Amino acid sequence: MVRTLTWNDAQAIAEVLVERHPDVDPRYIRFTDLHRWICTLPDFVDEPGASNERILEAIQMAWIGETN
Repeated sequence: MVRTLTWNDAQAIAEVLVERHPDVDPRYIRFTDLHRWICTLPDFVDEPGASNERILEAIQMAWIGETN
């Protein structure tokens, strides 16, 4: 089964970002970079314009949680 990712999958996106960007400290990522990285994930299928600051913050916090 192929897993697709949407903006509602903060934890799953964070897990993928940990694997794809192991040397990045998510505490210091710019939301523009985070948005671009998410939209270019192979399994990401949601509309790029459907995100907002709250969603990106949730993904960032999940990513921080994955690195601690």
